[in-house]
Amino acid sequence: MELLKEILDQAEELTEELTNLRREFHQYPELSHQEERTAGVVARYLQDLGLEVQIGIADHGVVGTLAGARPGKTVAWRADMDALPLEEKVAAPWRSQVPGVMHACGHDFHMSIGLAAARLLSSLKDRLAGRFRFIFQPAEEGPPRGETSGAQGMVAAGVLEDPRVEAILALHVAPNLDVGFIRYSPEVVMAGADRVFLTITGKAAHGATPHRGVDPILISAQALMQIQGFLAQRIDARHPVILTFGRITGGNRFNILADRVELEGSFRYLQDKVRQEVQQGLKGQMAGLAQGSGAQISLNFQPTYPILRNDAALSARAVEVLGRVLGEDRLKLHHPAMGSEDFSYYAARVPAFYFFLGVRTPGTKGHALHSPDFNPDEAALTWGLKAAAGLLVGLSEP
Repeated sequence: MELLKEILDQAEELTEELTNLRREFHQYPELSHQEERTAGVVARYLQDLGLEVQIGIADHGVVGTLAGARPGKTVAWRADMDALPLEEKVAAPWRSQVPGVMHACGHDFHMSIGLAAARLLSSLKDRLAGRFRFIFQPAEEGPPRGETSGAQGMVAAGVLEDPRVEAILALHVAPNLDVGFIRYSPEVVMAGADRVFLTITGKAAHGATPHRGVDPILISAQALMQIQGFLAQRIDARHPVILTFGRITGGNRFNILADRVELEGSFRYLQDKVRQEVQQGLKGQMAGLAQGSGAQISLNFQPTYPILRNDAALSARAVEVLGRVLGEDRLKLHHPAMGSEDFSYYAARVPAFYFFLGVRTPGTKGHALHSPDFNPDEAALTWGLKAAAGLLVGLSEP
């Protein structure tokens, strides 16, 4: 209990530093696989603490390792570093200084909490058991087509090995949860996701003689209706799935039938068997539409993130620790969400616990993630640090 009290006290004392770190990161955001400046700030901070630091992992990833004085488990903390291509609308002195780029998903919070946790634990290392690995990861927000996510690259580079990580932890800010509260799930946390590419190739013709061509714009409308009909009536409604298209391109001129239409979307699921059922069923639907319309139709699914699952045994221990650190009344159960996260690549390899940190100012509606108005309450930073440091120390004991 004495060590726990010291962790909580030091977390309060680090409030100003947490805030300064967050504002530094927020003013200079960088997109996926471009986090060079951010990685430099992170690496120098960890080096100044005396941690063993590795840089340049999976482009701009940084790993800092801290050894406790006693034998124990190797526990990792992951923070993502990249920002989003948005023009910030928040009128704050620390608003983004980079045109068209903004930390609209809380990664500035995640990094600040991770760095402050490294500082707090380094001051206590002579009293700690085990090893602590602080993983700062690039490119969580979805890499460009053909590139791997930051988590995939970090795992492939061996950040979970030598010695093998026995538990990995991470949090994400939650704008629909009040400051001071934590939300968690004992098992499935977030959906798996595939990127969807639908290409319809027709035959161009004059707009006055459509019978001489094959209209891929008209056929794309039919494809969208068939896809939603399939999901509504061929998939058990007790098994949540979502397939939405966010991009459609095609055509050259108002009075010429297009020769090609391309659609790009996102497919999300909570069960692997349902994923297979949807993919196979929709490919069959599109084959039938192609035969009936005379168009060529290609439907491809590119895996983005697997389902994010917490380890049940680790979750039970983590919730017990969080209850001691923050109070059981501050913990709320989380139902599986249809969002997705590349932390799932770590969770597929080693026991993981991923949870949500409330950042909504009490009495307000808050602002959605990935919004130019996103403005999380900085009072949540200290709560996040208490949770992170408490979990790392509590779960490292042999």
